Amino acid sequence: MKILLIMDPGIPVPPQQYGGHERLVYAFAEEYHRLGHDVTLLAGPNSHCSGKTVTFGVNNLKKTRLQKALEVAFVWKYLLGHKNSFDLIHNFGRLVYLMPILNSKTKKIMTYGRKVTPWGIRIVNKMPNQNLIFTACSNYCVSTGNVAGKWETVYNTIDFSLYQLHETIDNDAPLMFLGRLDKIKGVHTAINVAKATNQTLIIAGNIPITPDNYSYYKTHIEPLIDNQQIKYVGALNDSEKNHYLQKAKALLFPIEWEEPFGMVMIEAMACGTPVIAFKRGAVPEVVEDGVNGFIVDTETEMIEKVALINTIDRKTCRESAKTRFDIKVIASQYLNIFHPEKQYEY
Repeated sequence: MKILLIMDPGIPVPPQQYGGHERLVYAFAEEYHRLGHDVTLLAGPNSHCSGKTVTFGVNNLKKTRLQKALEVAFVWKYLLGHKNSFDLIHNFGRLVYLMPILNSKTKKIMTYGRKVTPWGIRIVNKMPNQNLIFTACSNYCVSTGNVAGKWETVYNTIDFSLYQLHETIDNDAPLMFLGRLDKIKGVHTAINVAKATNQTLIIAGNIPITPDNYSYYKTHIEPLIDNQQIKYVGALNDSEKNHYLQKAKALLFPIEWEEPFGMVMIEAMACGTPVIAFKRGAVPEVVEDGVNGFIVDTETEMIEKVALINTIDRKTCRESAKTRFDIKVIASQYLNIFHPEKQYEY
């Protein structure tokens, strides 16, 4: 099968550090290629995969309207010229990219990894279209956009073979927080939990650049980093994440918003590291309470669960997540959307 994967320019595919969606697209490109499919990746500059790569646009997350329009025009021209060259077009970028080929016979998947804007879905489904399926990374995320058209939940994924299981840890192993250091990610709560339980906390992630979140970081987080109990190790690449996660006692995930999925949770589980997370967004869909972590409602409950973290078997933690979220599982689910009779195996 000939497959085209589309991703917005802004961050290269794969990303060096930050870029969960870009990392996801790269994983699919590699897995589809491994399965023997002819893969083309359409993405920003410096992107690459084991198949063919076509680059466009600029790697800048702050773009002018003109630049965005130029990028849309490039994709439209490419799709109009190549729509019959592909059996499947899998779009992880902007919905507007698919406008010129909505009613073409080519099979199309529009995938969302964040809250969906319903008006765009309504507009597209009022237009002539065929062979178009919408997917999102959790039941919660699907619920934000399922106002028209055909929808399916297909979870986010990682390649579990890139993460090593650490079955045993020392009693003084640290807790960990990994993610953007925005207020909604709750790093301040993670610090409170570490202090209340007398645990070391490793903080990893990007320092915010938006004025409100940068002020939050400078005021509420940076002053508490003493590099003894509360340590900040910066933004991590994949190898570094693997190193720190497998040596952590638990990953704290004290989000203050409706997280569409939370890939860091399955990255931790892939190392055997349980997750203690607030019950928001897709957390109840990812964390199996008592199996690969704990779901809690409050900071107090999170503090209490730290004392129970050793009741989680780290090997079971990894295996329970691998059977649901490994790239081989999820890629097969996508391929089966249009070919259920084939039942692609992994």
